[in-house]
Amino acid sequence: MPTDTLGDALLLIARNAIGERFGCTPQMVTQLPELAEPAATFVTLTQDGRLRGCIGSLEAQRPLARDVAENAVAAAFEDRRFSPLSKEELARTRVEVSLLTPPEPFPVADERDALARLRPGIDGLVLSYGRRRATFLPQVWESLPDPRQFLAQLKLKAGLPADFWHEQLVLARYGVRKWKES
Repeated sequence: MPTDTLGDALLLIARNAIGERFGCTPQMVTQLPELAEPAATFVTLTQDGRLRGCIGSLEAQRPLARDVAENAVAAAFEDRRFSPLSKEELARTRVEVSLLTPPEPFPVADERDALARLRPGIDGLVLSYGRRRATFLPQVWESLPDPRQFLAQLKLKAGLPADFWHEQLVLARYGVRKWKES
């Protein structure tokens, strides 16, 4: 099976960024031109298949390598849902990097239209209403496969009621390329 040089590099960048906080010697990363291009990523950390941290960027505002490194550190030490990662946890923590496509407007007539047009397993979704904003990566479909449940949980994440709908609610969708440590 061929290796994916970009994915290997991104996973190493993420692990190196976290490990450097603990004084670990970084592993050599293959230098690729893509690493200098602006990109948006999310870094997800898991332990025994359970979420341990997830932080990312929805818009490409910094070079890919820097975005991954900073999101990895934030996922490990700044995700408010979890205590900071300890050095003892590092070895059993698995890293996943998601490289996002630019979000595209997803205009819908109403919630029924949104539910009918969502593509489970494919669409990442950004929900915005006023100052409230939340996103789910396409990977979230694995635990929330029903579009109604997916959208309801996304609204809750944004601090809105699960049954909320308003004509000023804005949706955007995006895709990802993802790589995960085994």
